Amino acid sequence: MAQKQANLTIDSMEHCIVLFGPHDENVAILQQETGATISMRGDSLVVSGEEEQVDLAVSVAEKLLEMLRRNETIDRSRIRYAVELAREGNVDSIEEVMRDVIAVTYRGKQIKSKTLGQKKYVELMRKNLLTFSVGPAGTGKTYLAMAMAVVALKNKEVERIILTRPAVEAGEKLGFLPGDLAQKVDPYLRPLYDAMYDMMGLEAYQRFVERGAIEVAPLAYMRGRTLSESFVILDEAQNTTSEQMKMFLTRMGEGTRMVVTGDVTQIDLPRDKRSGLVEAVAILEGTPGIGIARLTPRDVVRHELVRLIVSAYEKKERRR
Repeated sequence: MAQKQANLTIDSMEHCIVLFGPHDENVAILQQETGATISMRGDSLVVSGEEEQVDLAVSVAEKLLEMLRRNETIDRSRIRYAVELAREGNVDSIEEVMRDVIAVTYRGKQIKSKTLGQKKYVELMRKNLLTFSVGPAGTGKTYLAMAMAVVALKNKEVERIILTRPAVEAGEKLGFLPGDLAQKVDPYLRPLYDAMYDMMGLEAYQRFVERGAIEVAPLAYMRGRTLSESFVILDEAQNTTSEQMKMFLTRMGEGTRMVVTGDVTQIDLPRDKRSGLVEAVAILEGTPGIGIARLTPRDVVRHELVRLIVSAYEKKERRR
């Protein structure tokens, strides 16, 4: 194949430093993923190699530089994802994904989708009264739902946020924990508290709790209630039974939006119990007003090693 060389002008030394990354690790990833050779010459990025490799690397580098001009962050996982999209002919989607600001944390950090799967998930939450999000760990299922809930509360679209999880992981261990039921299940609700603190800060969170505008409770506390004017998030829903899921979904009242998240590869129910999440998705798919987002290892936005771990386990399951 014909050899090719291309030059890209970099606006500033700061952009150059960020693009290359600590110990040139970003450029190393870009070279590894595209097969092209990349170096600096003056204020230009020099890309050389086979024509196809150079075209791929240049298209990705151009998008990364555009992100830097908009003060976006780039990291190893984002570079890998950008190369994947460019290889599929979707390089322009990188900019599309990053354009939409979902929320702003109390520290001023913008929360945005980082993958096409996440973007579709957010669009489904905006469009539907009930959204299911099914996918592996690290894909932002709960965090993005929290962001949408906080925005809805601040915009007075709902009167309160209700966060709930089944405590099925606890099993017999609950009896060995000190305190009443609420204190016993508290460790299992901790990830929800942490996400909420990150979104609005501890003081604001406590004020909302005192006003009754935020409630964090185990799923068992939902029985017999009608949840109106609320944004309700059911987390770790793969560990609900069929009966629990039906009970939860039928709590929906006027002005309420629900998001149900879970990872069907991490079901902790007894073998003779079917996951309420798996059953609900199968039964309700295609129902008007209900959206189903299926996230994949490509949507993992934690450390890139998490993505590799998830992919390895998926491959093992497929072989079995």
